[in-house]
Amino acid sequence: MNHLLDEIQKLKTSPVHTLIAQRIQEFKTVDINSPDEVFTELCFCILTANFSAQRGITIHQQLKSCFFTDTQDTLEKKLRACGYRFPHTRAQYITSSAHRKQLIQHHIVTLDGEDRRHWLVNNVAGLGYKEASHFLRNIGFDTYAIIDSHILNLLTQHNLILEPKPLTKKKYLEIEHVLQTIASQAQLTLAELDLYLWYMETGTVLK
Repeated sequence: MNHLLDEIQKLKTSPVHTLIAQRIQEFKTVDINSPDEVFTELCFCILTANFSAQRGITIHQQLKSCFFTDTQDTLEKKLRACGYRFPHTRAQYITSSAHRKQLIQHHIVTLDGEDRRHWLVNNVAGLGYKEASHFLRNIGFDTYAIIDSHILNLLTQHNLILEPKPLTKKKYLEIEHVLQTIASQAQLTLAELDLYLWYMETGTVLK
């Protein structure tokens, strides 16, 4: 773990620190009292699951106004025309959530901690633990770990975990505890740590 902490510390004293601080601040500007703003970010996280983050950003920007009004069939055709990988299932997930955006927003602001994420995983189509954590991070909550293939690869390389196959809920929470330990020692939130680790693996600071 010490080697990983040393690498993080170097990044904290580099220009990457400013980029990450700016991104965290952007997340915190999302109005969680607005069902529309919350829904817009939810759609982004549904789109980018198991898909290129950069292409997901582009498609989200192109179509985000459509998420509020399109039928499932119409949205599916637009996603397919954009070259999106999962047009049918993701159009289904998005249109399903569009009709429940007030309910989703209500639970986000009224529930706390693990109850908030647990509700999302069990009540919003298309969200597992990784996607729910990603969504919550992107609307300003910083206590959830986004455990994707990049993070798993990095932790495995540093001999901090054995890569789980599959990544069950139990394993997810165990690895999240490892990440919380790293974050505490690095004096970072889990949201900040994710961006540092993502940068170490990809050389980018996205969302």
